[in-house]
Amino acid sequence: MATQLAPTQRPTTAQPAATPPAEALNPGIPLRREWGTALNALGKLLANGDDTAQVFRIMRALNGDVTQRSYRKLLTIPAGGALAYRRVELARRLGDRAWIDGFAEGTVGGAYRSFLDATGYSADGLAEISMAEGAFQGDVEHPYAWMGRRERDIHDLWHILTGYKADEHLGEACLVAFSYAQTGGLGWGFIAMGAALKSLRVTRETAFLKAVIEGYRNGKRAAWLHAEDYEKLMAEPLEAARQRLNIAPAPGYRIAQQRLEAAGLKGI
Repeated sequence: MATQLAPTQRPTTAQPAATPPAEALNPGIPLRREWGTALNALGKLLANGDDTAQVFRIMRALNGDVTQRSYRKLLTIPAGGALAYRRVELARRLGDRAWIDGFAEGTVGGAYRSFLDATGYSADGLAEISMAEGAFQGDVEHPYAWMGRRERDIHDLWHILTGYKADEHLGEACLVAFSYAQTGGLGWGFIAMGAALKSLRVTRETAFLKAVIEGYRNGKRAAWLHAEDYEKLMAEPLEAARQRLNIAPAPGYRIAQQRLEAAGLKGI
């Protein structure tokens, strides 16, 4: 979870651990919110969009019990219980290039393959970065920890479904706003707000801000994407999936892209 603020290059190796050992944490107990940690990490992220590890610092500091709530909600959704029971580790599935290469052009899986080839990103690389901050505690066998890994691993697939580019600050800001609407995780909202406010100072206009707000609204209107069986979704035609999941077009995002390009800005 294609999240960074949208680095142009995503590191593929973990940063030195700066958090307590994973075994000291119980996934069943929500983490207390640490606003100071989140603010410090946001400052670093906005100064360097490539510093993806700061995203996970923010998630850990602010998301509280959002993973627990998402897991409990999943159990109430038709077929959600089966997903929880199977407990597929999507990072491993998405890291299987032979499996990815089997999807036809025009499908979600085909678009994801093109995404990997164009960006050089990988599910394994994102997982490594997340482990640097202890956010997912390795492969600990706990349903809430699994749900946290699932949210991380589907992030890049949400880039595909929404059309928000992962290798630009605007696209990442719009997707984190979409993610905030979907999950209620304050970490997502904090990053989106920080990016939007910085854009006002950098661009001296509101197109970026409006695109972020549009991302939030589209996230509220869309189906709850955590309930999807992503192994099946990968074989679905992309446009059909967007229609079924009520993922709206984002004209404001396209306008903001054009405005940034006209101003000669690749990011904020």
